[in-house]
Amino acid sequence: MHILFRFRQFIQPISTIFFNLPFLAPCLKQVPIPVFNCYACPLASAACPIGTLQHFSVIKIFPVYTVGLLGFVGALSGRFSCGFLCPFGYLHDWLFKIKSKKLFLPHKHLSTNLKYFSLAILAIIIPYITGEPWFSKLCPLGMIQAGIPLTIIDQSLRSLIGPLFYLKIIILIAVIALGVAIERFWCRIICPLGAIFGLFNPISLVKLTFRTLLVKNIIFFIPSIFNL
Repeated sequence: MHILFRFRQFIQPISTIFFNLPFLAPCLKQVPIPVFNCYACPLASAACPIGTLQHFSVIKIFPVYTVGLLGFVGALSGRFSCGFLCPFGYLHDWLFKIKSKKLFLPHKHLSTNLKYFSLAILAIIIPYITGEPWFSKLCPLGMIQAGIPLTIIDQSLRSLIGPLFYLKIIILIAVIALGVAIERFWCRIICPLGAIFGLFNPISLVKLTFRTLLVKNIIFFIPSIFNL
């Protein structure tokens, strides 16, 4: 197995644990991190960057610090954090390992560009117009890390369960099912954070290159080095 795959398998669980260490929250809870992780999770140690963008969109103030941070990370490493550090991406890697019929994306470029719609419309424009962070309200990761655990832990929250909660359950089930059938479904098609970092891929300082290996008339694409 290539060293990059080994490194990825090593760093993904460590990153997932690190971003969910509650004793770090006093220092990091107000800091948006370059991965998709729910701020409302009782264990979360830092802020969700998409939630932060929505907050500033709702109050109609340009998020200078958040945009600067994401721009710096994107310009430095492109979508590296998506593939190596993101907890939700890590979950999708495991979902795709479940034995099932696998689906391939039709019109790949059209499908993968849908995440830019998610970023512009759901994460920025609709919150700006409505004054509500609708992407977070419907976020499936929010249900996994906060919605479901909090309603189990806190009985007083159960009385607040209504149609929106059940809609979020349906969305979560759909995302999980599609994650089993389509490799990194959320990351490639919906994730607004992936859309942001994807904009920087052509100009990022760190680039992952591939070399081809021909074995018995089968071409394998093997990640080789990081170019600086």
